[in-house]
Amino acid sequence: MSMAQVCCDSATSAVVVGAEAEARARARAGRRRRAGDSASRWKIASKAPEGGEEATRKRRAAGGEVVAAKRHGFASVVGRRREMEDAVSVREAFAAAPAADDNQSAQPRDFYGVFDGHGCSHVADACRDRMHELVASDLPTTTTSDPSTWAAAMERSFARMDAEVTTAAARGATASPSCRCEANKCDHVGSTAVVAVVDAHRIILANCGDSRAVLCRDGGKPVPLSSDHKPDRPDELARIEAAGGRVIFWEGARVLGVLAMSRAIGDGYLKPFVNAIPEVTVTERSDGDECLILASDGLWDVVSNETACEVATACLRRGRERWCAEAAAMLTKLALTKNSSDNISVVVVDLRRRSQS
Repeated sequence: MSMAQVCCDSATSAVVVGAEAEARARARAGRRRRAGDSASRWKIASKAPEGGEEATRKRRAAGGEVVAAKRHGFASVVGRRREMEDAVSVREAFAAAPAADDNQSAQPRDFYGVFDGHGCSHVADACRDRMHELVASDLPTTTTSDPSTWAAAMERSFARMDAEVTTAAARGATASPSCRCEANKCDHVGSTAVVAVVDAHRIILANCGDSRAVLCRDGGKPVPLSSDHKPDRPDELARIEAAGGRVIFWEGARVLGVLAMSRAIGDGYLKPFVNAIPEVTVTERSDGDECLILASDGLWDVVSNETACEVATACLRRGRERWCAEAAAMLTKLALTKNSSDNISVVVVDLRRRSQS
């Protein structure tokens, strides 16, 4: 069965059926042609992709990918954009949580990240290849749920990532073979970063930009773990103006009339108005947790938190082994049918206890 068939077959939720019917009524021929072109360029893989220049080139040439594993899945497609600027990073057991006592062994921690680039792809690519290494080196060495400890660790990692891409831009040495910007414009490139570190006890979520993470628990109820950094968010607007910047409404709120988000990795030309300081949340896991969704704004611009959780939990209830990949693909297809104009990347993580799955 093709992934497109899986997507259609998985649309058991009434909201999905309704959304597809509404979309069919609008520009049916054009929408089907564009969505069909994007879907036909998905690359199907059996495991998370490795980094490297050749792998990056092939994924971009394919236009996107759907990746399935037992405990997670993701879909990433160009959509209606001409270039792919999103990047996804999945690193299972990338670090170990310290044992609570001498009688326990260290528990693995998993890393999930979505990076939505703008201006070019090389900052998002650098985040995909490096962020997990920086986070691993900055993780607390003790078991703690103290939000301030985790916030300090994530802030260090994001600051180091930002410094790396800023330094590379100043040298004119970008990290991506697909970089298409001129050397003197490399400081005009940036990326969002929404990163989750998941272990057996908690979810640590760090967000910088307008990508988003939502926890689905207790029958598909959405629990937002991040808040979008938009220039017209009252606290962000006050911060930008206090630093001497301005928010100008030009096809939406934009920092200096240019960038439609108030925080990002990179974007050296907009500092200090646009910074790379993440907002960090620490969420204790519970028996009611079902899945975690991380996605770029290509999804969230057209699909609500509630609908995303409904679709994901509908896929979960079907009981298939690779339901996370089905959910990610279904959400991606739903965003396309609702005329998302951006790249779309969706990661779905199974959070059920082992005895439940």
